[in-house]
Amino acid sequence: MSEFQFPIRVYWEDTDAGGIVFYANYLKFFERARTEWLRAAGVEQHQLREETGIIFVVAATSLRYLAPAKLDDLLTVSVEPQPAGRASLVVRQRAMRGDTLLCEGEIRIGCVRAEDLKPQRLPDSVVAAITA
Repeated sequence: MSEFQFPIRVYWEDTDAGGIVFYANYLKFFERARTEWLRAAGVEQHQLREETGIIFVVAATSLRYLAPAKLDDLLTVSVEPQPAGRASLVVRQRAMRGDTLLCEGEIRIGCVRAEDLKPQRLPDSVVAAITA
């Protein structure tokens, strides 16, 4: 499983009064990068829901903040999938500004039925797409 990278520009709305990225916004940056990673792998989440009734939910997060990002910075957010169970996946993610690591973490994503949020096995097609 290889690392996916996605560029994100820091906008005014991402920062606090001091022009520093508000800590919770890294979760938004990571979410955007995961969505684009899935899309690049051929997994369209709205289509997955329509065809299978399955959605992804965040089950757990663990982040470390190492340096601040600031207004107008161009970040590279990476997604690196890790081996996981059949109803969930774990991704390691990093936000970088050039060679500087700003934030890193692990996100556990659960696969559930949209109608009742009961855990479901990841479809074989999704497993094949994200492990290719």
